[in-house]
Amino acid sequence: MHTPQLGSWHAVFCAMVLLLAAPLAKSSDTTQEPACLAGLIRQLDLIERLAEDSARLPRDDTSRYHFDYIRFRDDVQRMRQGIRNHLSPQRAQPRDPLPLSADYRREADHEPE
Repeated sequence: MHTPQLGSWHAVFCAMVLLLAAPLAKSSDTTQEPACLAGLIRQLDLIERLAEDSARLPRDDTSRYHFDYIRFRDDVQRMRQGIRNHLSPQRAQPRDPLPLSADYRREADHEPE
């Protein structure tokens, strides 16, 4: 059985799931929500740094698929911006949010990095 390196995409994904799965405050006090959302932004910052570290690791050139760190980073930035927009809305009208890619696998040598 192959164990992924700590810096592999698998570790990034696991870190993201663990950090973002931390529950928001269950209190009915809505004053806690901004603090919890600010905490999510800090967690996204950490996830982005982990992904950047993983992207710099040597990769297995024999593998057909690679993790698409660029697309992943774009989605993390989109999530962070969505939280910031909620915390400090720029306008009163609702916006159509951009969908996340959520597809981070790309075939080797077929797509530019």
